[in-house]
Amino acid sequence: MQSIDTAGAVLRIDLDALVENYRTIQRQVAPATVAGVVKADGYGLGANLVARSLIGAGCRHFFVAHLSEAMALRPILSDGMALFILNGLQPGAEGECAAIGAIPVLNSLDQIGRWARTARTLERTLPAALQVDSGMSRLGLPPEEVAILLAQRERLEGVDLRLLMSHLACADDPDAPSNAMQRRKFDAFSMNFPGVPRSLDNSGGSFLPADHFDIVRAGIALYGGAPQGERREMRPVVSLDARIIQLRNIPAGAAVGYGLTHRCERPTQIATIALGYADGWSRHLSNGGSAYIDGHRAPIAGRVSMDSITLDVTDVPDVLLYPGALVELLGPHQTVDQVAADAGTIAYEILTQLGHRYHRSVRGGRDPAQAEHHAMKVAI
Repeated sequence: MQSIDTAGAVLRIDLDALVENYRTIQRQVAPATVAGVVKADGYGLGANLVARSLIGAGCRHFFVAHLSEAMALRPILSDGMALFILNGLQPGAEGECAAIGAIPVLNSLDQIGRWARTARTLERTLPAALQVDSGMSRLGLPPEEVAILLAQRERLEGVDLRLLMSHLACADDPDAPSNAMQRRKFDAFSMNFPGVPRSLDNSGGSFLPADHFDIVRAGIALYGGAPQGERREMRPVVSLDARIIQLRNIPAGAAVGYGLTHRCERPTQIATIALGYADGWSRHLSNGGSAYIDGHRAPIAGRVSMDSITLDVTDVPDVLLYPGALVELLGPHQTVDQVAADAGTIAYEILTQLGHRYHRSVRGGRDPAQAEHHAMKVAI
């Protein structure tokens, strides 16, 4: 990690806010349990760091996307915690998954067959989650494979089903009719497996007025993203400030940056800051995004470069402008969702693209060992 004196920007992570978001979702979906989605290295913030804080808050179920992520996270989880792999397993990876006790989400008859064969080879049952496609057409058994599985239950011999799941396509839009349609399809499918815990809702789904089944998979809302736009705001977890490298005054009519895509209509003061697309700040924010200096808006003037961005700071008081001064990219004046809107993308992408050249400052979080006796025990 960069030291604060050598880094061009400072990324602050508020683990107390993360835990508060977890508890907010838990209250919303009770009596269902909230699982932590920590894929993509905890949405860019550090999977181990995030998981330890969630463990301290009572979380006992975690989801990653790949076996490699599960292998990195497994050492910090106790034996009673469940670690699910959303993408299932690549052919040949079954033995490694079984060795670490992770739970693959089986998304096809092929994955079911390979996991069942591994169970027979090891001469023991192996845990798994089973995902059905309820209408998103991405992952999960499609209708024709569901029919085959229900007619040939022996395919699951040796597989200990720990969870049935599906995924909502439009949970961020509470008015989307597909939410109710997918819920009905998933409910009908799960009736074929009585007693097996069920999971359908993600962050957005957790705020829908519906039965949340047994486990809710919380992702973006944990990290401060608004799961249903402005309707549901969470506590911000991340703030980001970049340093001013250089200040200059340029005349009206002068152009700025690669391609000279920004032309100044007046005499303009330009501040160049030490952050760019190599640090995960989207090039789509060129000539459209902004930063803040002590609450004063500073529009991006020109293209976002690899290592630097130029800001129009003409309207910022001079006393706030000097080399080394910090400029807010994420913080009280600009949320991750607002930046995403300016970039024409979503908060997930902004967070997961944040790079590793920042000085990272971490605040809060609980020690899992101290919180263990307070934790909610949910067997799965």
